[in-house]
Amino acid sequence: MADPIENGVSPKPKKAIVTEAHVAPLNDETSVAHKVGSEDPQRDEDTVYVKGHPVIRNGADVSKYLVSCRDDGDPAFTFRSIVLGSIFTALSSVITILYTFKPFQVQVSAVFIQLLVFVFGEAWALLTPNPNRVKGKWLQNTFRFLNFGQPFGIKEHVVASLIASSGNNGLSGVEVYAIERLFYDRSVSASTAVLATFSISLCGFVVAGLLRPLIVYPAEMVYWLSLPQVVLFQNLHFDRIANRGRLKKFGWALAFAAVWEIFPAYIIPWFSGISIVCLATINAPKSTRTVISTIFGGASSNEGLGIFNFSLDWQYIQSQYLSLPLKQQLNSWIGLVILYAALTGLYYSNTWNAKTFPFMSTSLFSANSTVFQPTAILNDQGVIDYAKLNDVGLPYLTSATVWGYLTQSIAIGALISHVIIFFGKDMVAAWKQARNRTQPDVHYQAMLKYKEVPHWWYIALFVLCFFAGLAVNIIGETTLPAWGYIISLLLGAFIAPFSCILYGLYGSGVATNQISKMVAGVVHPGRPLANLYFASWSHQVILLAVNLANWLKVGVYCKIPPRTMFTTQIYGTLLGAGLNYAVMTSIVNSQREILLDPSGNNIWSGSVVQSMNSQAVTWALAKDMYGLSGRYVIVPLGLLIGFFLPVLHWTLIKIVPRVKDYPINTALISAYAGINYYGNTSWIWSSIAVGIFSQLWLRRRLPNIYNKYNYLIGAALDGGSQLVIFVLSFAVFGASGTAYPFPSWWGNPSSGNPDHCL
Repeated sequence: MADPIENGVSPKPKKAIVTEAHVAPLNDETSVAHKVGSEDPQRDEDTVYVKGHPVIRNGADVSKYLVSCRDDGDPAFTFRSIVLGSIFTALSSVITILYTFKPFQVQVSAVFIQLLVFVFGEAWALLTPNPNRVKGKWLQNTFRFLNFGQPFGIKEHVVASLIASSGNNGLSGVEVYAIERLFYDRSVSASTAVLATFSISLCGFVVAGLLRPLIVYPAEMVYWLSLPQVVLFQNLHFDRIANRGRLKKFGWALAFAAVWEIFPAYIIPWFSGISIVCLATINAPKSTRTVISTIFGGASSNEGLGIFNFSLDWQYIQSQYLSLPLKQQLNSWIGLVILYAALTGLYYSNTWNAKTFPFMSTSLFSANSTVFQPTAILNDQGVIDYAKLNDVGLPYLTSATVWGYLTQSIAIGALISHVIIFFGKDMVAAWKQARNRTQPDVHYQAMLKYKEVPHWWYIALFVLCFFAGLAVNIIGETTLPAWGYIISLLLGAFIAPFSCILYGLYGSGVATNQISKMVAGVVHPGRPLANLYFASWSHQVILLAVNLANWLKVGVYCKIPPRTMFTTQIYGTLLGAGLNYAVMTSIVNSQREILLDPSGNNIWSGSVVQSMNSQAVTWALAKDMYGLSGRYVIVPLGLLIGFFLPVLHWTLIKIVPRVKDYPINTALISAYAGINYYGNTSWIWSSIAVGIFSQLWLRRRLPNIYNKYNYLIGAALDGGSQLVIFVLSFAVFGASGTAYPFPSWWGNPSSGNPDHCL
């Protein structure tokens, strides 16, 4: 029995059938349909059919039946696409950095930007004069260059959306500058800011660029969360008359989501967390309700685990659970069961003095349970003063946070060995196929007519980024030594391919930023600012590689020339980084006092940058907190534990071969075993319900409906809910300066816990 990665990668196409279809036995109807389909010469013998329609099980099915291979040859790099991309880069990047300093964070979704670009692109085409209706060749040529009166094509749409989505690639570096200004009372020079931003923003592109034959071209590298965008792109532009019915359903779904979102987000917050257990115990003693809230509460941040707590608020659920493959969701469900057992057991067994501190919180605490202030142990240069540390004492973490850190370490270790053990041979085969231009994926073959980006383009870009970063670290303003900078890049380059492979195959990855902070703490003890810069460079290599690989796959699906993808990604990233830096400087200079206040106010808050600085301080104390004599030594040991989990999995397969039929991924299980150790948790069970409906029932029972509408309606629900949240943020949530809360009533309790758990 072949491993799932073999689908579309192995040179033996017969093995493509071995995928999610084996997670559970096929029913009789599906089996019969498959047998009948095999006898039909018009059908692929490796495809499973239900009622005459193919079931989407793997990347090969996505390529053949879900994403169109159509290529109209329309222009991609146009004046209109650059202008629209630039405008919406400004919108998305400025809003993102603005909300970094707000009491709550709003992220502009890719689908929301995609819809805005489409509306403005269509208006540009319809409301501008047609060049053929004006006299004068010069004027006609000018109008054509400006795309006046010209249809707004899919490739322009993709390029503009790509530019806009690239605007936040350099956010990490800008956040470090903000922390430096706020907590260390220093700022880098203009030249350092420019060079460091350029380096941090683009350093990871080389990994995705050089490894695209491995992480982009194979059919199995789907990047599942991008499918709603791809399907929406094609439905908005291909054969609009035939798709009119689907577009109407899209519009109705978007309108429904927009109207509905007003209720859970503003009028009836109880809809964001419905807990039957909490309602049944509403008159119980407070001590009982406190325990109930810990287990079943979840509508408020850090309230509880949210078991059997269901949310009807789509802004939290989102379409990713309509998109993620069943193999990913199965692993996530296993991880959640472990999460519930671990957090409950750790807290009530008082592990790491858990009961002294809140059940869930990411803050640092002193031994007496008061909030720990990192500035109390730093000197004027932002370096840890061990004399002050001896007086104050080491900070403590909640048991939930320690568990979250531990599972992140385990997941990172498991990620590396799992990819090597289970996907290694297939990755080698995929690399050889791409190098020989024999990769069988129909979309890859369709892209061969376009000029590929030469490897030396990516290498040249990296060389520029490398020397820009090397220069600023030699100057010394970052406090990160040049040798530490080189280590950070090597670490990121080592981890990035593993993250890209997992993300491409499963639609989600493993949070790897902790290993950057861990290594930084080891090589630069007592220097939190160096830790911040080290982690920024290292993690950006990983993050940018994943982001670029994801968009390169969108480009393959939508037939965007590779050189256009390369150029526009760089342009959008640099434009967004510059805008982020300008807005950050303005906010930090004008709101410094309130951003330093631990509480903030209803308009401004420094909670995000405060948390980042606290983590940097913690890992700067790595030897004391996570060393052999430290109370949290288990956290770094998690890397070793995680590394051997896939080895045990592989050994079990050798002993019991049937285990290979199940898509177990210990890296994903470990990641989800600690992914929700803080924040709002009421949406988890709703996401499980959505995943079961989409992947277990709709995909298998009604593949025709699934193929036509699953991703399209998911994109509509995302767009509608995001649109309303964006409007409500400025209208009533206080983003414009004044908040207008909805009056308190049973559905909007003044206690702050909408689920009535406490």
